[in-house]
Amino acid sequence: MKLLAGKVSIVTGAARGIGAAIALKLAEQGSHIAFTYVSSGSAEKANALVSQIEALGVKAKAYQSNAGVFEECEAFVNDVVASFGTVDICVNNAGISKDNLLLRMNAEQWDEVMDTNLKSVFNMTKQVIRPMMKARSGSIINMSSIIGIRGNAGQSSYAASKAGIIGFTKSVALELGSRNIRCNAIAPGFVETDMTHYLKEGEAATAFLSKIPLGRFGKAEEIANTTLFLASDMSSYVTGQVISACGGLNI
Repeated sequence: MKLLAGKVSIVTGAARGIGAAIALKLAEQGSHIAFTYVSSGSAEKANALVSQIEALGVKAKAYQSNAGVFEECEAFVNDVVASFGTVDICVNNAGISKDNLLLRMNAEQWDEVMDTNLKSVFNMTKQVIRPMMKARSGSIINMSSIIGIRGNAGQSSYAASKAGIIGFTKSVALELGSRNIRCNAIAPGFVETDMTHYLKEGEAATAFLSKIPLGRFGKAEEIANTTLFLASDMSSYVTGQVISACGGLNI
């Protein structure tokens, strides 16, 4: 019996990277998948992912939707419920970084990171708790970051957004625990994705690797495995927690 047989999962920002790995991992364990992407340039990758997921014997649907816009989230979740029947699992993965020293950062850069990384988590959670409360069951998984725990020079906006996700996660867990809805966060360390490709070469790579006890960057599938744990009944007594999947960087 697959861990998520018959479940319906939403994954935001899943056309590539960690989001795509999560969508595939949940699908492998029997979950139907609805996922979002923002840019029209990602449509080809999104359609390819739909085909990969459907080949696993479950339903899949891609939506061009901006999780940072409340109205788009509302329309998206309403369509998922109409098409799939419910929402059992929501993975709030959509995120960006606009790295800059605070001295040089402008308000537009700050707002863009906050909307995409933090406001999106509110937008999506606000929508998915309706079908979850009706079913008196659900798992919400929010993608934070080790930077939200440690901070990092040049990433004040990213760190603030990811730290905000942790506070939001703990509060939602307290609010919804009585309805059997769990809410947890994952704080990845440095993972090999398009967002971190610039860290893999030269002195920067050596400097970062020297701080990681496991001595390597993580893989997207490893974050997906952590997500699967939190999505499934293996973590049925886990809520309000932050799992640092960081190779020991947070020790």
